[in-house]
Amino acid sequence: MADHEKSSYIAPGGPVTLADIAKLAGVSPVTVSRAINTPALVKPRTLEVIERVIAKTGYVPNLLAGGLASRRTRLIAAIVPTVSSTIFAETIEGLNAELVAAGYQLLLGLSGYDNARELELTRAILARRPDGIVLTGITHLKGTRAMLTGAGLPIVEIWDSTPSPLDTAVGFSHAAVGALAAEHLLFKGYDRYAQIGANDPRAVQRRDGFVGRLRGVADVELPALEMNSPSTFRDGRLAMAQLLDSGQGTLGVFCSSDVVAHGALAEANARGCSIPDQLAVIGFGDFDFAPYTHPPLTTIRIDRRDIGTKAARSILKKIEGDGNVEAMINIDFHIVARGTA
Repeated sequence: MADHEKSSYIAPGGPVTLADIAKLAGVSPVTVSRAINTPALVKPRTLEVIERVIAKTGYVPNLLAGGLASRRTRLIAAIVPTVSSTIFAETIEGLNAELVAAGYQLLLGLSGYDNARELELTRAILARRPDGIVLTGITHLKGTRAMLTGAGLPIVEIWDSTPSPLDTAVGFSHAAVGALAAEHLLFKGYDRYAQIGANDPRAVQRRDGFVGRLRGVADVELPALEMNSPSTFRDGRLAMAQLLDSGQGTLGVFCSSDVVAHGALAEANARGCSIPDQLAVIGFGDFDFAPYTHPPLTTIRIDRRDIGTKAARSILKKIEGDGNVEAMINIDFHIVARGTA
């Protein structure tokens, strides 16, 4: 720590201010402002101290007019991996409908399943001082957490379950989803079991839940195919081809999404597999096409819109000072048994 950098403590509960940064760095607020806006005019040693304090506290400069930080912007920001998939689109629709009804607007950012991108989006969004922020998942970089903690605003993490959310979480256990799929296939009884899945954190949790439930009962085959998120129909078809080429016997397969399951089902049908007697497929998400595949797809249903609705209601309550919002709001899920399993 530089000799003029202070070790003062900032009390929690509100956003970190420019004055706080000045106090911790042992300089004037004017110097901090200059360091942010025209760093070339600040001595290198002083600039280094200020930048270190900013990084440590998670301070985000206010890009809006002076004094606006103390008033509501009626803007809620949400960061989601993608809008190309129905699985997140319905959550966004539920979130937006509830916010608009309350007189708020939704600012949307797309992270592309990239934590580094989420950090940059968080910085850009917080600089515009939203009244609250919604994040997808519970896995964030240290810098993202620091910025969010320093912002002092309502935060809701969605699509996941955790005993220790940043503020509030609305979601479910993906590991429990995987275990439920395993239970369903075990009840039917197959010679082999496999999981076809993408590599994003929530898909990996579903895979681990599936594998964990079958541990000690049966080995789980995992196709040697790199599947990025969002995974595709093609991914499912290629992975199923690998499984069918690699062994004999009846096979029960759990897929990380209905899109992947649809591709897996197409490959099985192309090879003349008897479904579900010879081969069973379970998807995830209950997409609108699931009842219309051949055979209709067995899948796990989550109320995707309800996640967004409950996230919005939680943030709105927090903005109004309601201290009775649960830290973890659980969303139900269940098997929709159709023709494929």
